Amino acid sequence: MDPALGRFVVDQGCRSVGTGGGLYYNPAYHPTGGAPAFCRAKDGDFSKLVAQYGFAVAPSAMHSARSTGFGGFELAIEADYTSIDNKADYWKRGTQGLQDPSSKRFSDSNPTPAGLLQLYQMKIRKGFPFGLELTGAFGWLSNTTIFTIGADVRMSILEGFRTGIPAIFPDISVGGSVRTVAGTPEMQLTVAGFDAQLSKPIPIAGSLIITPYGGYQWIRIFGDSGLVDFTPNTDPVAACGFKGTNTPATPDSTTPYRDGTPVCSSNAGKGSGGDFNNTGVFNAVRLTRHRLDFGLQFRVQVVKLGVHFVTDLTSPEAANQGSDHQVDPVTGIKLGDKAAAGTGDNEFKGVAKQWTLGVDLGMIF
Repeated sequence: MDPALGRFVVDQGCRSVGTGGGLYYNPAYHPTGGAPAFCRAKDGDFSKLVAQYGFAVAPSAMHSARSTGFGGFELAIEADYTSIDNKADYWKRGTQGLQDPSSKRFSDSNPTPAGLLQLYQMKIRKGFPFGLELTGAFGWLSNTTIFTIGADVRMSILEGFRTGIPAIFPDISVGGSVRTVAGTPEMQLTVAGFDAQLSKPIPIAGSLIITPYGGYQWIRIFGDSGLVDFTPNTDPVAACGFKGTNTPATPDSTTPYRDGTPVCSSNAGKGSGGDFNNTGVFNAVRLTRHRLDFGLQFRVQVVKLGVHFVTDLTSPEAANQGSDHQVDPVTGIKLGDKAAAGTGDNEFKGVAKQWTLGVDLGMIF
């Protein structure tokens, strides 16, 4: 389930699938009858993939509105299971499939992506005076090489009243959080969030405390790509039969300009320098998600068990109205899924709402 962004191209004809899997440059592809075409990034698919990865690694807001208290400390393990559009083409093309046991290459698609992304985290919470609380988190996205790291800051603005009129009101807290990922060179992903929570502890039999809670969370997802090779199994230097750069010392006889471009061999089977162009960067993705969360915590002495559910309030398309595909400043072509038609539809059109089910187990001191 690691990202495989090199498969996101506008026209699949720019490369071929080799024996045993793997994507190779196709120099015979001439869609306009001219020079061999190079691969162009399909930005719309990248946007959709970022939208769903971002929901999965976003801060879960899995906590009640009551802090651990002045000097309080919590150590917990959290498991989150997030739904994805695993039937969608951008998940099948955009994630690694099985590895060929002989060639050690991955296939050109992932026909059976998992239906859930599984995130496992360790979280440390520390309370301070005046209801302030800080949290550090470190996690791993199962079946990937992706790790997450982040921090939260939260303020309980109304908590702990047990008598009188204030005891009627629930605890209230507000907070901010951030998560970022490491472990994949193809994609940089950061998610910032703001949440507001309400909760009310209910003591039972003097030893068990049940705390239902709920709230709203706003998250902002920032997704960027690294430099992606769209034909990762072709060595451009070998395909070219590289002889040097187009300089006075090693001139290219086909052009009068000495511009430093690669000079390729004219030997049989060599001479194609087109694969040098088959790298690219996807347009940056910025989107907002609105989420509703609620959960239940059980505490006996210092041991705490919690269950948590979070879901989209609106679809990604509705939450990001006006977020049309960017326009190439040179050609004026609208990029992404609708590049050929030039319709410029919302880049998150068709991305389904998501949900996360979480469980945590911890100790509060």
